Amino acid sequence: MNFSQYLVDAFGSLTSNKLRSSLTILGIVIGVAAVVSMLAIGQGAENSISNSINNIGTNLLFISSGGGPGVRVTNPKPLLLSDVTVLSDPSQAPDVEYVTGVLNIRGDVSANGQDTSTSVVGVSPNYAVMRNLTVAEGEFITSDNINTRSAVAVIGTDVATNLFNRTDNIVGQTIRVQNQLFKVIGVLESKGGGGFGSQDNQVLVPITTAQSRLARRANRNQVDQILISAASSSQVQAAETEVTQILRSRHHLADNAQADFYILSQSDILSSASSITGTLTVFLGGIGGISLVVGGIGIMNIMLVTVTERTREIGLRKALGARKRDIRAQFLIESLLLSMLGGAIGVLLAWVISNLIAQISEANGTPITPSISLNAVLLATFFSAGVGCFFGLYPANRAANLEPVEALRAE
Repeated sequence: MNFSQYLVDAFGSLTSNKLRSSLTILGIVIGVAAVVSMLAIGQGAENSISNSINNIGTNLLFISSGGGPGVRVTNPKPLLLSDVTVLSDPSQAPDVEYVTGVLNIRGDVSANGQDTSTSVVGVSPNYAVMRNLTVAEGEFITSDNINTRSAVAVIGTDVATNLFNRTDNIVGQTIRVQNQLFKVIGVLESKGGGGFGSQDNQVLVPITTAQSRLARRANRNQVDQILISAASSSQVQAAETEVTQILRSRHHLADNAQADFYILSQSDILSSASSITGTLTVFLGGIGGISLVVGGIGIMNIMLVTVTERTREIGLRKALGARKRDIRAQFLIESLLLSMLGGAIGVLLAWVISNLIAQISEANGTPITPSISLNAVLLATFFSAGVGCFFGLYPANRAANLEPVEALRAE
């Protein structure tokens, strides 16, 4: 017999009991759909986080007080506006292009009888360039606003919508931040949300105004974070070295002393995010793989039942000259057909699940676009074929090794 005849016979055998064949491939369908969709969602989440991180600016370094996550430092010195001034000096940090201090204040903002909970951030004019922010209406915070401690604000589109039910013709309106009046001088273009929060849900005010009117701190020159932008991607490492040396000197730290500040680069954040999403993807894909194995056991179980039911047929075929390899090939191809058909349906189901997840995530404001790659499809296809071969081999061998006389005598 040739392969096409094997295929025809196997297909005829499976279609003779459609319900049993359908239930058998269900395990493979679920397993393949789980593997492919989880890989797609994991890749989509990684892409979304990467885009979100890249959206916050380019060549950035984030400096915070303390020893970093999991590192304890005794009495760390705070970061000050004077540190920002020194780091802005090209003679001391030639690889640094822009510097800004950041003061984070969480609070309610209100206007026209409406209120919303948002992030109030004290910034300088450099902040817009460093974070790739564009003003859709009005203007951004200026040096004059900083010097005069002006009560002005630039708001995101989410804040504008929540307070005024629109995103245009808002410049000149007044909002209340901690019961203090601020005049809106600009509205930011929408940048959307992501794994690091929505940049549309924030109110930006001059950092000097935030220090004098909003922050409740003993040292009003203290900032929560310093943002550094290197002149180019190739100068990020050099800029980090310069910043480290300057801050260690200003904090009077010995060469072997633990730093009381820590620096994170975008590459560090991307690496951590990729590691987390990669681990979750492998974990979820492993769960899908277990479903495939369970489906394979179901195939072996059904094929063993099939061998028992068709014992007389096997004996008759062997009596008429069928060889062991013919019998083995027939049953092996039947199990392969079950697994491959289940794999194909599983890939289609994964596509449906991925699109459903994309719509749900977009509706919730955290858009994720699952990406079904060719590698994921091939992996699931070959794995399902391997499952069919592995779990179909034992029933096929059992059928091939039946003795013709005994098989013909079976009831």
